[in-house]
Amino acid sequence: MTPNAKKAAIVGAVAIVLFFLISKPHESANAVHEVLGWLQDGAEALMTFVRALFA
Repeated sequence: MTPNAKKAAIVGAVAIVLFFLISKPHESANAVHEVLGWLQDGAEALMTFVRALFA
């Protein structure tokens, strides 16, 4: 990927995120909350695995 294409992709992604944050703030907040919940569940599962591994 060329540097210009990479920069254009990043600018496009930021523009899409800003569009959704501005046009649908409640739905965006719910989506972020859901993703953070998935990350929390994954971290808890990993901690459980490591504890079981060394117990």
